[in-house]
Amino acid sequence: MTDEIILHHYDTSPFSEKVRVMLGIKGLSWRSVIQPVIMPKPDLIPLTGGYRRIPVMQIGADVYCDTQVILAEIEARYRKPAVVRGADWAVNLWADRLFFQATVAVVFGEIGAAVPKEFVADREKLSGRPFDVAAMQAAAGPMKAQWRAEAAWIEQGLASNDFLGGSTPSLADIAAYMNIWWLGRAAPSIAGVLLDGLPKTTAWRERIKALGHGRRTEMTGAEALQAAAAAAPAKATQCDPADPSGMKPGAAVTVRADDYGRDPIEGRLVTASAERITIARECGELDVVHVHFPRVGYLLAAA
Repeated sequence: MTDEIILHHYDTSPFSEKVRVMLGIKGLSWRSVIQPVIMPKPDLIPLTGGYRRIPVMQIGADVYCDTQVILAEIEARYRKPAVVRGADWAVNLWADRLFFQATVAVVFGEIGAAVPKEFVADREKLSGRPFDVAAMQAAAGPMKAQWRAEAAWIEQGLASNDFLGGSTPSLADIAAYMNIWWLGRAAPSIAGVLLDGLPKTTAWRERIKALGHGRRTEMTGAEALQAAAAAAPAKATQCDPADPSGMKPGAAVTVRADDYGRDPIEGRLVTASAERITIARECGELDVVHVHFPRVGYLLAAA
C-alpha cells in the first residue's frame, strides 16, 4: 500500500515515543522499521539524503523528517480524533528543547558513565560538541531542580482535567509526556524521586501509557526502500508567494537543522511555507522522493 505509515525508529528513542503515542491516540495501523541507534544507517540515508535523526516517517515516496512535521502530517491525514489545538505547537517546542535539555542532563548525568564509547563518538559527531560525562554529572544536580520545576507545570496544567488538552489528550500531552517517559525508562529511580509529590502528573503518565501505540507490524529497511521505489510523491502544496526566502520552486537548495545534526540536505525546492519545507531529491534506484521538514527549527538556503 502506498499510503501506509512507515515509521523508522528504535524503541528507546524519546522522540519516536511522541509519534507512537500519536498513532495510539488516532488508533492507526503502521509499519515499524527499526533503525540503528548510531551510524551507519544504510536503509535510512537513501530516503533522507543525509538526515540521520530519528524518527523519520515514510508514506510511499514522501519522507517526513522531525516529529514536528510528522505529527502535523498525521493530524492532516487523520483528523479524528483531533489532537492539535490552541497553542500546542508552542508547548511542543518547549518540550522538544528546554524540557528535553533538562532531561538529557539528568539522564546522562545518571547513566553517562555506562554509555558505550561508540555511542559517545556518534553523538559527538551529531551534536558537534564533546560528550562530556563529567560535565553532565556536574550539571545533573542543578538540572534535576529545573526538571522538577518543569514537571510541576504539567501538574498545574492537570488541576481540573485528566489531560493538558482538557478531557481528551492533545499534542501538548504528547510533547510533555516524552520527557516523563524517557526519564522513567532510562533512570526510573531518579524519575520516582523527581515526581514525588506530583500525583496528578504520575496518574496522567499512566493514562497516556494506556493509550497504546496503535497497531504495529514489523517491516525491514529493504522493504521500506522498495515501497519508496514503487511509489511517486504526493502532489505538494504550493509555495507561499510571500515566503521571506524569496526562493521559487525548482531552485537548488539545502535544508539543515538549526540545533544539532546540521548536515545539509540537498534537493530542488518544491514547497516553502510557514509550516514546512519540501524538497525533491533524485536518489538512484528510488527515482524521486519528496523530503519534508518543518519550517520552525530548520534553515533553507540556496545550494
